[in-house]
Amino acid sequence: MKIKYLYQQLISHISVLVVAFLILSLVFSHYVEGLVYKNKVDELESYGENILRDITEGNLSSDRIVNEYMTVLGGRNISFSIFDEKRSVIFPADKHGGDLRLVDEVLEQISSGETLIVKNRTKRSNQEVTLVAIPYIVNGQLAGGILLTAPISGSREMISQINQYLFYTVLIALVVAVLLSLILSRIHVHRIKRIQAATSSVAAGNYTVKLPSSTFDEIGELAEDFNSMVMRLNASKEEIESLENRRRNFMSDVSHELRTPLTTISGVIEGLKNNMIAEEEKEKGIQLVSKETKRLIRLVNENLDYDKIRSNQIKLTKEEIPLDELFEIIQEQLSLQAEEKGNSIQIEVEEGTSIFADYDRLIQILINITKNSIQFTSNGSIYLRGKNGIRETIIEIQDTGIGIDPMEIEKIWHRFYKAEISRTSNPFGEFGLGLSIVKQLVQLHNGKIEVTSEKGKGTIFTIRFPSE
Repeated sequence: MKIKYLYQQLISHISVLVVAFLILSLVFSHYVEGLVYKNKVDELESYGENILRDITEGNLSSDRIVNEYMTVLGGRNISFSIFDEKRSVIFPADKHGGDLRLVDEVLEQISSGETLIVKNRTKRSNQEVTLVAIPYIVNGQLAGGILLTAPISGSREMISQINQYLFYTVLIALVVAVLLSLILSRIHVHRIKRIQAATSSVAAGNYTVKLPSSTFDEIGELAEDFNSMVMRLNASKEEIESLENRRRNFMSDVSHELRTPLTTISGVIEGLKNNMIAEEEKEKGIQLVSKETKRLIRLVNENLDYDKIRSNQIKLTKEEIPLDELFEIIQEQLSLQAEEKGNSIQIEVEEGTSIFADYDRLIQILINITKNSIQFTSNGSIYLRGKNGIRETIIEIQDTGIGIDPMEIEKIWHRFYKAEISRTSNPFGEFGLGLSIVKQLVQLHNGKIEVTSEKGKGTIFTIRFPSE
């Protein structure tokens, strides 16, 4: 059975008030009844002790003192009887049993000199009365005593009146509680429904919804967490869409890159097979097939490398490597490619600078970045710099090329991403994987890589490797 949150709040608040009223009424009634009973007992004990004292100090058979007390106590609805050591009533003279029947039952108990207190309900009036029996002890023997009785009047009326006031108070409290509960519950229900509507929107694919958040209560914190969740979902959605767009572009580029060399290779092979290529052109054709084959291998290797790095299948063998020797190897390998675009590769290394890294992977990092610099630089310079930092080795690769738009810098690390300029000319096999591999390899070395660039003035890649 479905019960609305509003009704749950109302029922819970009203139930708490009703239960609290019942408990308060029972406890208060018990307390008032006990208080009235105690006051009545104290009153009877006081009168009884005074009567016994006055009689024993005067004449025990004198009726004057007894009649005075009888007049006074009669006005307070208190009756008393005086008995001797033989349990015979000596006052009042016409008392024959009645309440004194209790004396026979309890005489043995008061013989020790203790006052007896009994709360009893009389058969005649069906009314609760308080009975107090005070013994008179002489030389350790019971010489008589006094028995006082009085109805516990007024307590029930008082309790009833108090309960009536409590009832009125609870009615007022219920009205106020219902109003406040209604207002607060509506506010909370509205906030919850707002979260519910927002959740439905997210479930429908809308990741731009936002809720008012606060730290006032748990619902506000829930709204704040919901906003954080939606932001992450939206970022993930954008990343997925961006990745999907890059994947589609990559597949288009790869298809284009594969089709061109495959067409070339197929054409040359068919020409060689059917003797359609002149003898003096065969060597050139074979070199063209070799070049295009290496290009295809490079594409496959880049994809394999990226997946291996992402799945932690790469194991590093670190050693101390002199930077000047390393840069000379890079310069030698890429000098022809640099010269084709009118570039020069310059080396600037502090004497004695070395780096603690995996040799093969470091070569891969530097070649990828240097190739990238060559690709976007014409008739300029590429600088390979190295120096020692504080517990680290710093490598800088700077070019004087076209630079990178600030909006593009963070994107260059994404898999499949390629700047628009590279789509028109792609002579070195850059398929949008090189820099992604570079960043992964740097992170495997517990290093950091940063890029600073300015449009039209070149780019600087800064790599920091820890010394150990």
